[in-house]
Amino acid sequence: MDTLKPDPKVYVLKRSSADTPIRPLSRDYAQELNPQQLAAVEVVNGPSLVIAGAGSGKTRVLVYRVARLIDMGVDPSSILLLTFTRKAAQEMLGRVGMLIGPQSDRVMGGTFHSVANILLRRFGRTIGLEPGFTILDRGDSEDLVGLVRGQIGLVETNKRFPRKRTIVDMFSKCSNTLQPLDNVLLNEYSHFGDFLDNLTKLQEGYNSTKRQRQLVDYDDLLLRLRELLIADESARRMISETYRYILVDEYQDTNRLQAEVVRNLAATHDNVMVVGDDSQSIYAFRGATFRNIMEFPTLFPGTQIFKLEENYRSTQSVLGLANAVIEGATEKYSKTLFTNKEGGERPALVQAMGENPQSRFVAQKILELREEGVPLSDMAVLFRSSFHAFDLEVELTKRDVPFIKRGGFKFIETAHVKDLLAHLRVIHNPLDSVSWNRLLLLIEGVGPKKAKDLVAQLVATDTPSAVLREGSGRSAFGLRNLAAALDAVGHADDGSPPDQINQVLEYYFPILKDQYDDYPKRIRDLEHLQGMAERYHSLEEFLADLTLEPPDESVLDVDAPDRDDERLVLSTIHSAKGLEWRSVFVIWLVDGRFPSSYSFTSDEELEEERRLLYVAVTRAKQHLYLTFPVNVYDKATGSILSKPSRFLDDVSTDLVDAWSVVDEGEPYHWG
Repeated sequence: MDTLKPDPKVYVLKRSSADTPIRPLSRDYAQELNPQQLAAVEVVNGPSLVIAGAGSGKTRVLVYRVARLIDMGVDPSSILLLTFTRKAAQEMLGRVGMLIGPQSDRVMGGTFHSVANILLRRFGRTIGLEPGFTILDRGDSEDLVGLVRGQIGLVETNKRFPRKRTIVDMFSKCSNTLQPLDNVLLNEYSHFGDFLDNLTKLQEGYNSTKRQRQLVDYDDLLLRLRELLIADESARRMISETYRYILVDEYQDTNRLQAEVVRNLAATHDNVMVVGDDSQSIYAFRGATFRNIMEFPTLFPGTQIFKLEENYRSTQSVLGLANAVIEGATEKYSKTLFTNKEGGERPALVQAMGENPQSRFVAQKILELREEGVPLSDMAVLFRSSFHAFDLEVELTKRDVPFIKRGGFKFIETAHVKDLLAHLRVIHNPLDSVSWNRLLLLIEGVGPKKAKDLVAQLVATDTPSAVLREGSGRSAFGLRNLAAALDAVGHADDGSPPDQINQVLEYYFPILKDQYDDYPKRIRDLEHLQGMAERYHSLEEFLADLTLEPPDESVLDVDAPDRDDERLVLSTIHSAKGLEWRSVFVIWLVDGRFPSSYSFTSDEELEEERRLLYVAVTRAKQHLYLTFPVNVYDKATGSILSKPSRFLDDVSTDLVDAWSVVDEGEPYHWG
């Protein structure tokens, strides 16, 4: 009789730090890093959070940590480096290769989305995704939304129904914030609230069609990876065991979806290092959340926190102001930026009586710095919102200062500003066929051919209004309205540019609402244009200053002789993050503009505005000028903006030099 032998009991040996091979390191890391950087780089196992102050060498920490792991004997293919751009990953791994050799080629490095694409093609079948799935680009996604909209019978809805581009933006925000559509609609697209039911049907149809046809849009890459990691335990364990060491760059810019993906990728271990700066979390409008970096230690219990505080960019005078600005934050990882650089002038806090004196100061000071040897390309003017720079753009153009603008459109480029100016231009010059064509195409029932025929008649007559009133067919009503509006502008009470713009705005507002889904934001631009016009006495002077070239050409990057490719940079602060200049101007530091009046009702939004100023200040290496105009009427709120930004309230007078801008011959005055 055979003796039954029970199956042997299995005892699993878990990996530990002792399993990491120990061998002599090829570099003296202590000699190449400062003590704070070295402490972070030497971490091997467990979760760690590196709070990297502005200009403190966060990329260096990531590069050296990857190099040191490989140097210690860690398999390069078990390291995963997640970044926000492919270029960032390539540059970091290239630097790793220079430190440690070709082994770095085996590290998996890339964006969240590129890594998700690789993993879904390998493991996606368990969630119904075949390896040959197609990734939709933005245009494809919009086309699919249009197709599904037609299929479910939403073609003949009210004209105010959002356009394809806006709908895709809504769906994307839902994905990245893991919020239902009704929340996103209520918080960010309330003017489309009446269409919630139809938009919900459209979202369901869009998602269903993608699944049926093996289509994946950009946001789906992370959504479906999250779905895979939650639904397929086997795949989750295999992926997590493959990538035993995970590093994430710019963690303060991650959204809820990305944070969940990181947590699931590390399901079998906690070897995750994230690097970022809570004080530079400024992309909530893209779906990023400040909470991710603050709650990382909760998501990964036992997290070690390292702080990088030595700054290699700015003078201590600039850093002193930056520290004071962020000290007022209600929630933060406390840190104090310092530098070993000596010298440096104190930042200037510059008061100007109005917007145009502010613009004239900036333009004049830029030219002075240029004469002192600071290249235009090493100077930048930063602002909270794109329209804050409109008056400055006009001033720089008048002085032949070449510039480029980053973030938002330049003033003359914005479609709604072009629309409004086209109406003013035909009042000033009835022979302006380009402007006639533009404003005619805004009218329902007028296509390119009809516009061309009408323009030919309009420039050949002394009575354009009569030609417009003779229109027939579907466009007749719109043409008569245009005629009435142009007559009203021509007979405005005092004929001043502000009054004429106001008349055009009354006519144009319904068109603006119909043409642009984001019309609430665009209205602010047009109100600002009206404010700019208040210092002009004639329409001719206003239009000449505003645009010195034909309206169908750009006035951007105005060329000046003998300057080669040197350009001053104008930039929103959001677009300036990660960059640096020797001389920086931060304009419109007035309560109601910076911080924006729209942030006053939300503590979270107000805190992000504070972080935005911190980012702006820390872009400066040597010279920093903070400017604010006073006694400026704000049409949006109906109030006088005369108080410097509240973020400056707690800044000691010892940290700044107070300047007051006056015209030659005028007495000095402050406050």
